[in-house]
Amino acid sequence: AVKFALPEIRHNMAGFEALIRLDDEVGDRRFSRIEIDMAATSWFDADMCAPFGAILYRVGHSGNAVELTNMQPGVEKILSKNGFLSHYGHMPVRDTYGTTIPYQRFDVKDDRFFASYVESKFVRRPEMPRMTQGLVKRFRESVFEVFSNAVIHSQTQLGIFGCGQFFPKKHRLDFSVADLGIGIRRNVKEHAGLDLPAHKAIVWATQEHNTTKRGPIPGGLGLKLLSEFINLNGGRLQIVSDAGYWSLEKGYTQTALLRLPFPGTVVNVEINTSDTQSYALSSELKESDIF
Repeated sequence: AVKFALPEIRHNMAGFEALIRLDDEVGDRRFSRIEIDMAATSWFDADMCAPFGAILYRVGHSGNAVELTNMQPGVEKILSKNGFLSHYGHMPVRDTYGTTIPYQRFDVKDDRFFASYVESKFVRRPEMPRMTQGLVKRFRESVFEVFSNAVIHSQTQLGIFGCGQFFPKKHRLDFSVADLGIGIRRNVKEHAGLDLPAHKAIVWATQEHNTTKRGPIPGGLGLKLLSEFINLNGGRLQIVSDAGYWSLEKGYTQTALLRLPFPGTVVNVEINTSDTQSYALSSELKESDIF
């Protein structure tokens, strides 16, 4: 049996690194009993269930038995409400206030289910800032493009994991999607012939004209519209892939090389829900709106 002590998990670089350490310590074992001791996990940002679930699924896929122990009541409540713990022998708890985006695993072939999950559970949530119909459509497409680019092109065999959480007091809506695929660095290397360090590969993939898709589809990770929106809205966008970390907040991007690689890609979108502006596509604005 192997025992791993999990610290608190927040959706930031330290949180990702803690989950990556877990993967590094238990990821290559087979047919073992793996205990994840959560006595020190005083906080768990619920949307981080996407990368956590991806790692645990990978561990379970190798014939290991995973057990989560010593969970603190607050953490247990959150992870029961979003349905995460029902995969680990706990009873689901009703999400009375509707603050969770349920934890779900999708087969790569389920892109229709995945698209409707992204749309109904995230894009159309009542807490989202007001947008015109035209922008809702484009926003949905760009969110889906970010996820499908990072994820559906990842050649993952093990599926795609999604989860989110609305934090009413903090006015934040977080949504994360993770996969266990080849990651952006390898994708860029195989399709664009560029051998870049992991964080530079994410930067390359987020540039508007760069794409690893073959054919006439314009690329970039679909981030142009999404990053413009996030900057205006005061939210945040994070991407972790292989050993690369990239984030965009308040118009600034931050990149870092992590000590160890995540076995795939995670995209986290954070919306500032206290934002009372209404948004439209620039092509929808009339002169009277501007002057």
